[in-house]
Amino acid sequence: MAVEHMVWIKFHEGVSDRRIAEHLAALAGLKGRVPGVIDVKVGANFTDRANGCTHGLLVTLEDRAALEAYGPHPEHAKVAGPLKDDAELLALDIEV
Repeated sequence: MAVEHMVWIKFHEGVSDRRIAEHLAALAGLKGRVPGVIDVKVGANFTDRANGCTHGLLVTLEDRAALEAYGPHPEHAKVAGPLKDDAELLALDIEV
């Protein structure tokens, strides 16, 4: 059963538009670099319904095992570490 890994992102004040664009490109680039990742979608929130979250990430993975391997994968860590420095994150995972 596939897994959807959703992340709500709220960038800290003072993070530049350029830096945000770099983060979004790095997130999108995880597809093809982390085994088990089927698809990656990332974009800006255009509504006021997300408690101040400015962007979102949706990663489709093959299954729960792929999700477990995704978190500690070195390519993910290279992207997630700097992102955590610049933003608050909230994640949710569901099987579909």
